Amino acid sequence: MNGEVKLLGTWASPFSHRMKLALKLKGIQYEYIEQGLSNKSLLLLRSNPVHKKIPVFLHNGKPIAESLVILEYIDETWQNNLFLPKEPRHRAIARFWAAFVDQKILQTALKGSAATGEEKEHIMEEIGEQLRLLENQLKENDFFGGEGVGYLDIVAFSVLYFFQIRHEVMRIELISEEKFPVLWKWMGKLSEIDGIKESLPPRDKRFAYTVDASKSAVK
Repeated sequence: MNGEVKLLGTWASPFSHRMKLALKLKGIQYEYIEQGLSNKSLLLLRSNPVHKKIPVFLHNGKPIAESLVILEYIDETWQNNLFLPKEPRHRAIARFWAAFVDQKILQTALKGSAATGEEKEHIMEEIGEQLRLLENQLKENDFFGGEGVGYLDIVAFSVLYFFQIRHEVMRIELISEEKFPVLWKWMGKLSEIDGIKESLPPRDKRFAYTVDASKSAVK
């Protein structure tokens, strides 16, 4: 399907890069419009008046908000390289685990960033348990989507890649080859896929940004 496609995002956001990754894998041409979160544009405020946040996907001028919703819209609108399985049960399972990534793993990791001492240790154990549950879903497959990159691959990688860098900065081991060999191998494979590599910001830029953010948080 042709049409004007725009993406409102922020370069450092894993949710923006979730969208970039999906668009790249689909081969969709689009205009990217960087947003300043402390000075939100009128276009962003008009396009997402409920949450007033990125990402926002504009297709022929009509906005779609929330990354998981956008991801499904893209998959349903452009039928090549489908992300979600065709079988309803498998689609439901992919959606369940995508919600688990955003509502459990991501939220627990965010809590861990601000925690100290015993509380931090407890949260890290909780993240470990959650990652183990996610890892079990890969089983013997290269990807959550089976033979190719699917919906859950895009959702999980966009979060785990950025939190891996964040935890490197904070000198906390989140995902290692020893602890999570299957997830480690999966992340390595995804990182070598051209469309995914091209969608991510330079690692040194992201690392520097995370260092600066960590310093600001302790002031």
